[in-house]
Amino acid sequence: MKNILTVSALALVLGFSANAMAQNNMGGGYTGPSAATVSVAEALKLGDDAPVVMVGKIEKSLGGEKYLFNDGTATVTVEIDNDDWRGLTVNENDTVEIRGEVSKDFMEFEIDADSVTKK
Repeated sequence: MKNILTVSALALVLGFSANAMAQNNMGGGYTGPSAATVSVAEALKLGDDAPVVMVGKIEKSLGGEKYLFNDGTATVTVEIDNDDWRGLTVNENDTVEIRGEVSKDFMEFEIDADSVTKK
């Protein structure tokens, strides 16, 4: 009887965990508890690997997969891999939302984008 209760409890916990993970992964990109929109000025104060969501404009391409992003509070370099664009085309007049993480080391600070969407 004890084994049946243990197995039942384990199955219940695993079911809830799987459901929570599925809901967190719907829609792509980071959707965790720290997914509130932050300004670039606020993002510049965060530590390495901190999740960020920022809204602003991509001012220009810096070459390769690097872009200059500005939200009116500050400017930051954003690395957007080609597949993270998902076919989206933007210009300097478009407002976009960037979801990603802070990439910070001794000499460089940038945002590594996971997704870009037009607002």
